[in-house]
Amino acid sequence: MMKQLNVAVIGTGWCGGIRAEACARHPLVDELHIAETNPARRAEMEALTRPASSTDDWESLLGVDGLDAALISATPETTHYPMAKAALEAGLHVLLEKPIALALEEADDLIETAESRGLKFTIGYSQRFNPKQAFARRSVRDGSVGDLRHVLVTRHVGRRLGAKIGNRIKLSPAAMEATHDIDFAFWCLEPRRPVRVYSQMAWGVRADTVGLADSQVTMVTMDDGAVVTVNAGMALPAGGYPNAATTWIELVGTDGSVMIDDTHKDIVHNTSTDGVHFPLSTMPGEYVEATYAGPMERETIHFLEAVANDTEVMVKPRDARLVMEVYMAADLSADVNEVIELPLTPDHQGLALAASLKQ
Repeated sequence: MMKQLNVAVIGTGWCGGIRAEACARHPLVDELHIAETNPARRAEMEALTRPASSTDDWESLLGVDGLDAALISATPETTHYPMAKAALEAGLHVLLEKPIALALEEADDLIETAESRGLKFTIGYSQRFNPKQAFARRSVRDGSVGDLRHVLVTRHVGRRLGAKIGNRIKLSPAAMEATHDIDFAFWCLEPRRPVRVYSQMAWGVRADTVGLADSQVTMVTMDDGAVVTVNAGMALPAGGYPNAATTWIELVGTDGSVMIDDTHKDIVHNTSTDGVHFPLSTMPGEYVEATYAGPMERETIHFLEAVANDTEVMVKPRDARLVMEVYMAADLSADVNEVIELPLTPDHQGLALAASLKQ
């Protein structure tokens, strides 16, 4: 008989709302409990998901009898560590949105807590569940492109979304956007490890509005000389991509390549009132009536299945910790205009954290 789960979703905004709805729709979930501080949004999610309980106090939610797992989608990102720590200490399996934490010692503490208690702990790197990215990785694993030598990802989001993120926390484009693409590149290249990082930021329209760079280019050298280049931009003008992403990916190996056009220009929605838009181009995806277009629903279900069936999660927390170390090194590199060697020394960890938080 299929084991059903009692699940809590903490924070039901954009991403948390998707996860809560996915849980409410799935037969693996018996009871859904939600925590949301915005009364209007909480009422909206209550009507949409009909949870067993709803509250504005996330800590009380962790005390619900019979709870199995918590999905933490709260903002600002400063809440991630204390919420995940409390959930793990309560004996719950945890899916935590990126970033895993703001400091490496916090990430290490969460990993140690989960491992010592035998709990599932994973980070929301939803792009691994994008079929285009999954195909790219398969092309590396099956050897069809030969020895992968260079991964390039260019991703841009609209300035409306960039401002929404930048107004809640001052973290760089590398930390808040390129993090997905660094994770994807390392996923394709594993078990290779990064050894040095160089990064630069381009400042423009966001400097005066949110005090952050428009874009950040990061180059990572792996231990075998393979190179990862990620360009993360957060300042596309409002228009066709008002709250969405456009992405180009290249994987080049010794025997072949994979080029991925994820610019979402395959559907053009053109109206006399709003002009041209490229729909279904959000990174997490969205429901389209009974169909879900995008990776986040599948990622959520994967976590539920891992908990119910006691199987491994795809995104290990140590993977997320490595990505965090790299984007912190990128912020430090951009700050001091130097190449940063990995792993970060204790002194560099402090400097990198300071550089990341002063963006």
